[in-house]
Amino acid sequence: MQHSNFAEDSFQRSRQSLDKNASEDIQENIVAAILFACALVSVFTTFGIVLIIFQETIGFFKEVSFAQFFLDTKWTPLFAEKHFGIWPLINGTFLTTAIAMTVAIPLGLSSAIYLSEYAQPKVAAILRPAVELLAGIPTVVYGYFALLFVTPLLRNFFPLEIFNALSAGLMMGVMITPTVGSISLDAIRAVPRSLREGAYALGITKLETIFRVVLPAALSGIIASIILGTSRAVGETMTVIIAAGQQPKLTINFAESVETMTAYMAQISGGDSPRGSLNFQTLYAVGAVLFLLTLVLNIVSYWISNRFKEKYE
Repeated sequence: MQHSNFAEDSFQRSRQSLDKNASEDIQENIVAAILFACALVSVFTTFGIVLIIFQETIGFFKEVSFAQFFLDTKWTPLFAEKHFGIWPLINGTFLTTAIAMTVAIPLGLSSAIYLSEYAQPKVAAILRPAVELLAGIPTVVYGYFALLFVTPLLRNFFPLEIFNALSAGLMMGVMITPTVGSISLDAIRAVPRSLREGAYALGITKLETIFRVVLPAALSGIIASIILGTSRAVGETMTVIIAAGQQPKLTINFAESVETMTAYMAQISGGDSPRGSLNFQTLYAVGAVLFLLTLVLNIVSYWISNRFKEKYE
């Protein structure tokens, strides 16, 4: 009788265990389905954006030839004498981006080296959030700070126009510094301690260890941070539209007013151009070029990260 009761109890426990496992499997499947649906939303949103951009861009190129778009050196689609050369906008974008990265790379990389190799843990715990706080300031604030403070200050030393590429680029560089610094810091901290100790054992100084051992080992992450910062600079809108102006020029003079691709897109988005008109379609044509530039930068960043990635056991 006892043997029968024991067998029955064992059967009941096994059945309860199976029911519990089945219930957990159902919950796991539901959670997996929800996460998969969230991933699909991101994918479909991306495809929808790309579809709309290039659909309108195709309509633009039905009226404007590729030669007019890529070979002309003037951009005046809103004037009576229309020119659709994209190069002045690309020039303005690259000019402000180059100035921004000239500021962001040394500042971001220097802050990453200090916080990783020199700062005490308590000091680093305070300074890193303070540096990253720069990324939380609205870009419109950077724009007005550049226009109302940086430009008047620089005009004491340089013959700058009121709207100029230099002030906009400098403030963009300060804004991008946390992006470069934070990712570079993570890459430097990922370098194993054993590499540093091996360098010290060979009699190399700390500074030489940083530049000859640590930075080469963290090169993939550092380059990725620079390219991601460049992508952000290329896509910045409010700072350049406020501080750099809206005059598309093919120039490398940082003292002059220029117009970037994002600034022109913000100008057209104001609603002055009727939907479906040629002027309205230039918004999507410029957006397609900007999308392709950012895509190329991201692909290059991914390739470099994999190409120079160091693997440690």
